[in-house]
Amino acid sequence: MAEAAGVAAESLVGGRARAACTVLNQVVLPGEELLLPEQEDAEGPGGTGERLRLNAGARPRVRVVCGPGLRRCGDRLLVTKCGRLRHKEPGGSGGGVYWVDSQQKRYVPVKGDHVIGIVTAKSGDIFKVDVGGSEPASLSYLAFEGATKRNRPNVQVGDLVYGQFVVANKDMEPEMVCIDSCGRANGMGVIGQDGLLFKVTLGLIRK
Repeated sequence: MAEAAGVAAESLVGGRARAACTVLNQVVLPGEELLLPEQEDAEGPGGTGERLRLNAGARPRVRVVCGPGLRRCGDRLLVTKCGRLRHKEPGGSGGGVYWVDSQQKRYVPVKGDHVIGIVTAKSGDIFKVDVGGSEPASLSYLAFEGATKRNRPNVQVGDLVYGQFVVANKDMEPEMVCIDSCGRANGMGVIGQDGLLFKVTLGLIRK
């Protein structure tokens, strides 16, 4: 662990970006820049920036999803948390999901994450949902399948809802919905009355 942290610190001090595929399951530090696969090909395995990429417009851009601890900075990934870099292989032609696995107790909302929350209050047309973060998430009554101004969903304080984040950043209140991009519930919505809710560690949830 100490050796991996030393390598990451040396890379950070040198200001040299490393290829993301070469540091998988290794320790990365905040402020470090990681090269995506297409940038690695363009700049060489070491990321020195001495090679030029020919026919740059011929190759399509690989879609990469940034998980917790990473932020997209131009054509690179910027590390915002200390931890081990993880990667999940894509199901299609994309670049998969990258995230930083760190030991933290409080959940930080991330766009696209599917979560279970507890409705704590009603404020006009918005429900406040406790998802375990630093502040409650907002959930509109129109963010349910088939919901309209006349046909409102039956959501009460204390209900459990399963949804996903559509807005999650440090400057705005997290916002979640219970429908997918096609307007379908797809398993999301109010969870039934029967059953139990358990709190587990974030590391176990990521697995």
